[in-house]
Order: sequence, then C-alpha cells, then structure tokens
Amino acid sequence: MTATEAPAPPVAVRTGPAPHPIRRMLIQRILLGIVTLFIVSIVIFAATQLLPGNAAYAVLGRSATPATLHALETQLGLNRPAVAQYWTWLTGLLQGNPGRSLTGNVSVWSLVEPRLLNSTALVVTAGIIGTIVGVALGLLAAVRRDKPIDHILSVTALGATALPEFVIGIAMILLFATNVWHLFPAVSPIPPGQKPWQVPSMLVLPTLTLVIVIVPYILRMMRAATIEALESDYVEWAQLKGLRKSAVLFRHALPNAVAPTIQAIGLSLLYLAGGIVVVEVVFSYPGIGQGLYNAVLTKDIPTIQLIVMLLAIVYVVTNIATDLVALLASPRRRVPR
Repeated sequence: MTATEAPAPPVAVRTGPAPHPIRRMLIQRILLGIVTLFIVSIVIFAATQLLPGNAAYAVLGRSATPATLHALETQLGLNRPAVAQYWTWLTGLLQGNPGRSLTGNVSVWSLVEPRLLNSTALVVTAGIIGTIVGVALGLLAAVRRDKPIDHILSVTALGATALPEFVIGIAMILLFATNVWHLFPAVSPIPPGQKPWQVPSMLVLPTLTLVIVIVPYILRMMRAATIEALESDYVEWAQLKGLRKSAVLFRHALPNAVAPTIQAIGLSLLYLAGGIVVVEVVFSYPGIGQGLYNAVLTKDIPTIQLIVMLLAIVYVVTNIATDLVALLASPRRRVPR
C-alpha cells in the first residue's frame, strides 16, 4: 500500500446467528399490539365520556330527580375525575372485571359472553366458506383469463362490492325468506340457552350475507396473484420442461399466489368483525354487533367499552396471525439472513 492510498474501512463482522424472522416479527408485532391496545383503550374511554346525555339519567329515565341523579352518579363514580375513572376501568379490565351493566345491574361479561360466542360462530362460518369460495373462483378466473367466465366473475364481484351489507341482507330476506322462496327464517333470534350450531337454519342467511360481502375481495386478489405467478419466469421454465398444466398451476403458481391472498383473507376477516354490527341488526341476530347497537341506544357505557375493546383485540390478534401465516407461506422470507 502506497502512502497515497487510504486504509480500507473496517468490515463489520456478525458475531452471532441472525435472529429468526418469525420470532423477530412476533416480538415486534406483539409489543406494537400492546401499545396499540393501550392507545385504543384511551380513545374508547374518552369517546364514551363524550356521548351525549347522562348515563345516570339513562338508567333512571323519566323518574330521575336531581337528588336521585346525584346519588346514582356518586354510586357509579361518574362524579370522579376522568383519569381516576379510566384507571379504575382499565385495572378492572385487566383483572377480568369489566364492570356492571348500567341497565341490568349485572356483570357486563355475563351479558357479552353469549353474544361473543354467537358472533364467533357467525364470523368463523362465513370466513371459512368465503375463503374457500373466493380462492376457488379466483383460481378459476385466472385460469380462464379473458374468457366469458372470467368477465362474468369480475363484473359480478364488482357489483357485489358496491352493495352495502344491509342491502345484501335485505335482498337475501326477500329472496329466500319472504317474497320468492320460504326456505329460511327472515330473522335469526337464537333462543336463550341454545348455541348457534343447534339451530343451523338461523345461521344461513346472515352467513350468506357475509360470504357475499367478502368473496369479491378474495376472488380479485387470488385472480391477480395467480395471473402474476403464471406470467413469471419460473412458471415459464416449468412449462418449457414439459410439465402438465395442472402440475404447473398447483406446484409452482399456486404456492406463490398464496401469500398475497392470505393478506386479503385477513383483511376480509377484519372487515367481518366490523360488518357483523349491521348484519346482526338486520337479522336480529344476538351477537356483539347487536349488543353494541343496543348498548349505544341505552347509553350502557361499560357494555360499550367492553365490546369495542374486544373488537380491537380481535383486530390486533387477526393482524398478527395473518402476518404470521403469510410469512410461513413465503419460504424466502422465513429463512434467517
């Protein structure tokens, strides 16, 4: 090395194994999820404090007097500072005690638990059926690209996407329950003490409505991802090797189209968590969506807070699970580097 040459900069040497991408992703997402839920809890509590009207007046109704209102506000802790009320609610929630309903004077969890089970059955059923139908139709549209079946599926999916949930629900009632055929109940009030799967006929129309809502998104993503995979170099190379079309599709194109489709499925499941509110109200289905609607009408603040917090937890957990499955479906991304 001459005097005019600068010494080479030191090269960073990795002293330990690279962290596994799955473990790193899970740790990051769980920590972010906890922070997100904490922020959401603040927003939920602040929003319920800003609801018009007075919770104590909603409980007492027309019989309320200044003296009874003051006594009930003191009993419920509504006259305490907002920060103290929030801390009491948050610590109770973490300890499994989300409070008592203002309208029924019973544990909020005892009211929400059966509704949560009903909504879970509805969302899981619609999610499984919608995923299978959406993936199958998207694969069919990709294989028959620019053929009549592809155009029919694309136009139908676009039309279904433009319709709100309550329009689809009302159309299902008119078609299958009242005006055209009388195949299923027009409403789905699950009897108290019974599980949704014990009365499957009442699940049909709400499930069908949610399936119609989510299938277009999954179909379009599956179609686009499959077409992109079919136009890739590795698929062309597999075709040049003389592999059959079915082998090229299922062994080479489909595995690489799965990861983006999983993201679309996850987003659809998140959409279901919010969409059930409208669908449950339309069909009088006793889930957390209808429970949230009733709680807002009666200003039952503890019930509102618990249901919205549960929905936020579902959003966070579903996001983490979707990212995990998408990572597992991508061999190149799940290998430590």
